[in-house]
Amino acid sequence: MERAIPILPTNDLAAAKAFYVDGLGFRVTFETSADGRTGLLGLQRGTIELTLDCPMDGHGRNACVSLRVTDADAYYREWSAKVTPLRPPKHEEWGARTFDLLDPSGNTLFVIGPGR
Repeated sequence: MERAIPILPTNDLAAAKAFYVDGLGFRVTFETSADGRTGLLGLQRGTIELTLDCPMDGHGRNACVSLRVTDADAYYREWSAKVTPLRPPKHEEWGARTFDLLDPSGNTLFVIGPGR
């Protein structure tokens, strides 16, 4: 199976791990770090996979990744209990229901669910 797995830059692997694992319910698929703050961290939640890289020299910062989910409102309810989203879900002109949030390093997670 072919797929793309976004690599997001982070400033602190430990803070990012807490956000994604404790806050958003991802599980760690791999971790390589000598000090807990730098290195690589693989994450998965269902069919969503991400890799976090600290430091991610030579690449753009403040990345944005879209996460396609089956119910944006359900994810919003779950995640807003533990982290602060940028805005509540809204209906988009193009037929989706979306919300977004920032991770501790300023990366945007743009959550896209089907419209109603």
